[in-house]
Amino acid sequence: MARPVALVTGGTRGIGLGIAQALAARGWDLLVCGIRGAPDVAEVVQGLEQSGGAAHYLRADVASAGDRAALVEGTLARFGRIDALVNNAGRAPRVRADLLDATEESFAELMATNLQGPYFLTQAVARVMTSQPRQEGPARGGIVFITSVSAEMASPNRGEYCVSKAGLAMSAKLFAARLATEGIPVFEVRPGIIETDMTAGVREVYDRRIADGLVPAMRWGTAGDVGAAVASLLQGDLGYATGSVLHVDGGLHVPRL
Repeated sequence: MARPVALVTGGTRGIGLGIAQALAARGWDLLVCGIRGAPDVAEVVQGLEQSGGAAHYLRADVASAGDRAALVEGTLARFGRIDALVNNAGRAPRVRADLLDATEESFAELMATNLQGPYFLTQAVARVMTSQPRQEGPARGGIVFITSVSAEMASPNRGEYCVSKAGLAMSAKLFAARLATEGIPVFEVRPGIIETDMTAGVREVYDRRIADGLVPAMRWGTAGDVGAAVASLLQGDLGYATGSVLHVDGGLHVPRL
């Protein structure tokens, strides 16, 4: 039985790497992308291959239509098919600015990377998925959008980020509705406060807030926590749950008195 193939955007660091590692350990071949040069991620790619499968890296910025097209073409050229897409690549504002001071340039940059890019990459990959022959053996695959608790929780000092993630959450619903009849499940995974290089600059702030009870689980989340959730969804056991939102946040989203 052929190994299934997953395309993971932003898959060489942080949450994306945690997802790629979880999939590799469960028998997936991987195409991971990012904006760093291939020599800079060679050790990471080699590490993914230690699980016994294939891992290939392509430099691609999901905000670029040309890069997205090359990414899909490159995945097909390397593996011949795409069974899963994980829309993980994203960025935070370069400067956290009050809602009344934020710039249109920052808004446009985040929309291009966090929303427009994954939206149209999903469109392109869905066209591939609906046209390719089904794999023999257990059904594995689908599409996962990695959003954030910021899709619902308002942070007025990074409003453009919140809006981009809220839009991505709706994108997951739209593609779930469209692709259900094609047998392609679509999920939203909504991480909370996750320990990555992106959150390193606010480590002390969230250490205090977690200690004060912000997160019921009383700890930071890890990239491995998110990776395990995504891998579970793509294993095919929850196909009838298409359109669902899986919170990976230690209970942060639970309303409390």
